[in-house]
Amino acid sequence: MTEITRHDAPPPPLSAILETALYVDDLVKARQFYGDVLKLEILTEVEGRHVFYRLGQAMLLLFDPIATSGPMADPPAPQVPPHGATGPGHACFAVARDDLTVWRDALTAAGVQIESEVTWPNGAKSIYFRDPSGNSLEMAEPGLWFEDA
Repeated sequence: MTEITRHDAPPPPLSAILETALYVDDLVKARQFYGDVLKLEILTEVEGRHVFYRLGQAMLLLFDPIATSGPMADPPAPQVPPHGATGPGHACFAVARDDLTVWRDALTAAGVQIESEVTWPNGAKSIYFRDPSGNSLEMAEPGLWFEDA
């Protein structure tokens, strides 16, 4: 039996972000911040290149932008094209409303400055702060975007 493939059919909708990448200028400081302050567990790392963290069903990838902007490694290494960014990026972590105050207090106790606390028009709350490389990080209630979350 031959499988029929329709090339004119639209692809299925995308349903989730699998990974988010941020670029950091000091992987050692970033590893300390994301591990010790944000309590994330490292899934894998390559010294001088990247540190990867798992958050539920998603990944947070921290890269040294210089190490990832060069040519692809020789096989059998994965053939990942060069990539990177300059300047601060942004990532937002989902945090339950009752836990936002706990996180704000923990961040403040760790010496992290809270840049802003926002109550959005729909009533959802979030806090903003920076990692050691200047990336803008946010913790927000999932209801910020989805009422049923």
